[in-house]
Amino acid sequence: SEYEIAELEKYEFSAGPLSILQTAVRSHNQVLISCRNNRKLLARVKAFDRHCNMVLENVKEMWTETPRKADGKKGRPVNKDRFISKMFLRGDSVILVLLS
Repeated sequence: SEYEIAELEKYEFSAGPLSILQTAVRSHNQVLISCRNNRKLLARVKAFDRHCNMVLENVKEMWTETPRKADGKKGRPVNKDRFISKMFLRGDSVILVLLS
């Protein structure tokens, strides 16, 4: 029934793996999210659902780029980042969530 589904979801959010996100929303702590595009997001979670879709605020996106030299060889990796004030992150791109 619908009531049972709601109760199960409440339990999952309080005791299951999603409790990390619930804690982050309640305490306004930052989380580090590792994504499938090989980028990391350091952000505050505003909201989330059971699919790990998230509304994030004050996001710092971090990644490394390896530029090519004129002769075609790889150069040394460069760390890059950018700031995004508000973002919706689709849950299927999430690999890992760390409370930091």
